[in-house]
Amino acid sequence: MAVSNYMSGIFGSSPVRPMQVHMEKVHDCVSLLVPFFEAVIAEDWKKVEKHQQKISKLENEADVMKKELRLSLPKGLFMQVSRQDLLEVLTMQDSVANKAKDVAGIILGRKMVLPKKIAVDFLKFAQRCVDASEQARITINELDELVETGFRGNEVKMVQKMIKKLDKIEADTDTIQRKIRAKLFEVETELPPLEAMFLYKVIEATGDVADQAQRVGSRLQLLLAK
Repeated sequence: MAVSNYMSGIFGSSPVRPMQVHMEKVHDCVSLLVPFFEAVIAEDWKKVEKHQQKISKLENEADVMKKELRLSLPKGLFMQVSRQDLLEVLTMQDSVANKAKDVAGIILGRKMVLPKKIAVDFLKFAQRCVDASEQARITINELDELVETGFRGNEVKMVQKMIKKLDKIEADTDTIQRKIRAKLFEVETELPPLEAMFLYKVIEATGDVADQAQRVGSRLQLLLAK
């Protein structure tokens, strides 16, 4: 009985579900970027501030979850995936929300206005970054199935397809980002130099949301290869 309880304790300590819950929180945070940028374009600074506060709150909650999971993650996991691998995936998940918080903070702090020439494309850009976060969330939700199947069989093929889709979404954000930069370049001489500099910074930081989401998938792909 004692051995049975001990083994149940090991399997009951599986961190997979908390990892998935953390990614859900991260995506909740990132998904607010679209209404945030809609408010920025409308120059509705009350809504901008409201969305920024929500983004910051959700990022902080995700950060707390990350720290708690790090502390509670057993060192002797009886799983096909190592503790270090899980910690690396967790860190990458958390960085997705961090990037969203950074973007919102820069824009609200400076009350930045997006030039009309890039406004429509920027909303598409933000949405595609959110799509990348969503695809990362969907992919991580398969981690428990991967563990159960021992990282073998049809489940692996399905997850590989999900990761390829995530790569495609991130590539889309790169394409839109280049388009936005080109359009901004056309009008940057009409803007105060410091404002233009920060606009380029915001474009890059927004793209980083999708980049970090892709890295979640890339790290999971490394686990499939082990």
